Amino acid sequence: MEAPLAERIRPQNLSEYISQQHLVGPQGSLTHQIAKGIIPSLLLWGPPGTGKTTLAQIMAEESKRPFYVLSAINSGVKEVREVIEKAKQSGGLFTAKNPILFIDEIHRFSKSQQDSLLAAVEKGWVTLIGATTENPSFEVIPALLSRCQVYVLNPFSREDLEALLHRAMEKDTVLKNKNINLKETEALLKLSGGDGRKLLNVFELVINATDGDSIEITNDRVMQLAQKHTVLYDKTGEQHYDIISAFIKSIRGSDPNGAVYWLARMIEGGEDLKFIARRMLILSSEDIGNANPTALIMANNTFQAVTTIGYPESRIVLSQCAVYLATSPKSNASYMAIGKAQQAVKQTGDLPVPLHLRNAPTKLMKELGYGDEYKYSHDYANNFAEQEFLPDEITETKFYDPGSNSRENSTRDFLKNRWKDKYNY
Repeated sequence: MEAPLAERIRPQNLSEYISQQHLVGPQGSLTHQIAKGIIPSLLLWGPPGTGKTTLAQIMAEESKRPFYVLSAINSGVKEVREVIEKAKQSGGLFTAKNPILFIDEIHRFSKSQQDSLLAAVEKGWVTLIGATTENPSFEVIPALLSRCQVYVLNPFSREDLEALLHRAMEKDTVLKNKNINLKETEALLKLSGGDGRKLLNVFELVINATDGDSIEITNDRVMQLAQKHTVLYDKTGEQHYDIISAFIKSIRGSDPNGAVYWLARMIEGGEDLKFIARRMLILSSEDIGNANPTALIMANNTFQAVTTIGYPESRIVLSQCAVYLATSPKSNASYMAIGKAQQAVKQTGDLPVPLHLRNAPTKLMKELGYGDEYKYSHDYANNFAEQEFLPDEITETKFYDPGSNSRENSTRDFLKNRWKDKYNY
């Protein structure tokens, strides 16, 4: 049986590797390490089809190391220990470079499975390369995460995807014998969602469905064929992002009906329930914030509950939380405040801390005026003393502007009472 197009044109070295220039370009953070063969244990974090597996294979090939592969979907602790034992033997006493153990979808490993890797990584029996589509901070145990560098892979850009199509037509032994006219690419790029593998799968589908060796690729032709083969919910592709977007926007828009519908679509499609809970946790702060601080507590408890009880019962908890968030008052004031503050930091650089706000743990620092004229708020009426808390260069800059809701209207009144006209609340 012929291998899929994506496998047939898989790059064999860095010169053939498309995209991720921030990692493997001339100034890439991994380029020098690969050239020297000095590769640390690391995690490759990025969306599906962005070249994680390929990059791991190239690292092993260019550093001349044995390469062992495990998939977290069908491997347990027993398989992990077996491959580690093989890796130790293949490394040998006189081999300077230890073998590479690549684990695909490492976020699917349980805590005990991840624990079984610790000794091998710590003692240098293997160099671990893990691939994940989920945030390692949530899905990889701290002990293993602390022993690995994390590198982020980005979705393919339009230029990357088009380069991938042309490479397929030029390099693939099957396609280069056909007369392919790539007349339009918009539909192919849209359906790919930045996923290189998905792009090539759709491209190959269109070619295989067309009789003869003269093939014209148009948007209409691509959509006509692709729609016949599109599944109800592709939890690793574009629809995954479209439906979670619809879910979040329904909650932000205070529509519990839309929220529950899109939640049901994800649940029925087999979406990772922790992914859904995590997105609601983010939304509770970004879109509700101090308009209803209990929303963050509710969302965090939902995440913990989903992690504890699993499916199918957790669907009830998710529904309760989605309805609660959708019917909460909304405010993005805190989200906007940190964005404005970060922008100010980028524009003004490392401004000095005013002397009266500095810590003075030593006699010299006290003599230099550190902490002088600081007013301890609790020594004053209403536990408040007006003083400057920003560097001189940005004094009186207002980053936080309370939202228009009952709770933050009270916050606005509180700030007006304290700061009078200074910040124009």
